[in-house]
Amino acid sequence: MLMDIHKKNNMKRKNLSDNKNTFFQKTRNNFLTGLVLVVPVTLTGYLVWGALNFFDEKVIPLIPFIYNPETYLNQSIPGLGIFLFFIFTTIIGAITKGFFGRQIVKIGELLVAKTPIVRTIYNAVKQILETVLKKSNDSFQNACLIEYPRQGIWAVAFISTNTRGEIRQKINEKELVSVFLPTTPNPTSGFLLFVPKKDIVLLDMTVEEAAKTVISAGLVVPEDLSRTIDKDESDYKKKSKNLLNN
Repeated sequence: MLMDIHKKNNMKRKNLSDNKNTFFQKTRNNFLTGLVLVVPVTLTGYLVWGALNFFDEKVIPLIPFIYNPETYLNQSIPGLGIFLFFIFTTIIGAITKGFFGRQIVKIGELLVAKTPIVRTIYNAVKQILETVLKKSNDSFQNACLIEYPRQGIWAVAFISTNTRGEIRQKINEKELVSVFLPTTPNPTSGFLLFVPKKDIVLLDMTVEEAAKTVISAGLVVPEDLSRTIDKDESDYKKKSKNLLNN
């Protein structure tokens, strides 16, 4: 009789312990799930709001008092600074497309090129912006796999273009491809490699999908690599393969 009571008590304690563990596990999982949703939204909102305030603080004070709409509304207008910056930048871009605009830009760049410190900063910023904002036709051709840092170990990389000029001549390789090997989790840094075409394995995933894989350290991968590719994407792949075949 006493043994039965003792067993029942042990069973009750075990059930209570299991219930506590289950409760804490569910609470932990719910918290982590909420964290994954709340943190990106919060950070995005914070950065957007910070950008709006930054442009408002820098741009609005430059507007003459009589032309400032806030003067007549007696209240601040969130986003007015970034809106005016967008309009101003668009107008400047339209002007520089013309003949006289291009001449002014050339003269300005010549003056900057003669200033030691300023030219270094200007050229660096210009190259970064041109790289980030360049058209898709000038971006990476395709995602691929290469053996790095040794044979048997594979890394995701991006095909830039066929290697030309002195580098190809010095290496003495007929079919050489310029490949960018990004680092994880920051794909903006990496290594420029010159790889023989025969050592490159093309991937079916797009450049964007491969970039997500690199940034997530392999946690995010395309769900279905056997999906049907539409006409535009098929043409894109053909161009990439022609690049390696040329």
